[in-house]
Amino acid sequence: MVWTEQSIFFVDFEGSRASGILEFGVAEVCGGRIGATSTRLCAATGRVRPEDVAVHGLDEAALAGRAPFADEWEHFAGLRERGPLAAHYAGVENGLLKSVWPYPRSSPDFARPGARVAEWGPWIDTARLYAQLYPSGTGQLEALVAAGGLQGELDALAQVHCPPERRRYHAALYDALAGALLLAALAREPRLAGLTVMRLLALSTLDGEKRDDLQQRDLF
Repeated sequence: MVWTEQSIFFVDFEGSRASGILEFGVAEVCGGRIGATSTRLCAATGRVRPEDVAVHGLDEAALAGRAPFADEWEHFAGLRERGPLAAHYAGVENGLLKSVWPYPRSSPDFARPGARVAEWGPWIDTARLYAQLYPSGTGQLEALVAAGGLQGELDALAQVHCPPERRRYHAALYDALAGALLLAALAREPRLAGLTVMRLLALSTLDGEKRDDLQQRDLF
């Protein structure tokens, strides 16, 4: 399947293994456009370090009375059943997600059409995609958005989808929208819009052997 015909769910988390997931943001990408979004703050499951608060701005007062991220099982398991997950530097999001639920329900394996697997991945990773497609650029999310001329579009989307106090980088939905725009921007290039989901997954993996295997499946 061509990747632009498949819903892809761009995920960003704020938090750490120590504190747990404190905020999530999800933005759907389909047809080269941003679709539905979701976000909320979550109760800490451990200590929130001052140096982390300085980055994401989520202190104990902001998180007081929030439900834990673990309550979102149906939401995230459902997303994984509908399409591949995506992130910017996906290893971080995958690790945080697996720290809560090691496995999702049996879901389609988008790297092997017709197969099913109980894994959160493979992930589409915009950091790896941009590093391979535009190797002279930086991997920083904010810099890639600026280089692609997407900042105005991002801020307009944030006005619609993000809570007023979370319309900035290092806020989960804002960062998810930023990454989703980077992914959607690839659909504007004819040579990239026609790639299959499998090829996009292959380009997103750091594992050379796994990448070659996925590419062989795609070719044959």
